[in-house]
Amino acid sequence: QVQLVESGGGLVQPGGSLRLSCAASGTIGSINDMGWSRQAPGKRRELVARVSKGGSIKYTEDSVKGRFTISRDNAKNTVYLQMNNLKPDDTAVYYCYADIVTMTQVTGYWGQGTQVTVSS
Repeated sequence: QVQLVESGGGLVQPGGSLRLSCAASGTIGSINDMGWSRQAPGKRRELVARVSKGGSIKYTEDSVKGRFTISRDNAKNTVYLQMNNLKPDDTAVYYCYADIVTMTQVTGYWGQGTQVTVSS
């Protein structure tokens, strides 16, 4: 059984910063890609950023380039999303995911989501 637990969401004023964390635990051999998606009310879930096992950034959504940075700590099975200069359009539920490798297969897991609200 694998769990992804997110933390760091909350209410922030426009221009502010937040750092999201997501820790994976359970039966884990290794973790391939990790990343973050978000879903705003009435909109489809969209990929925000993705990072490889080696730490290479594989994807950053255009609207967050220069403001959001994804990183990971493999020793802690944790992925981070540093969000700076937040805008009201960044308001959404943010979900982390991880491609977990066991002896027999690779399976994608999602966290439960953490709310980020950007408002004055």
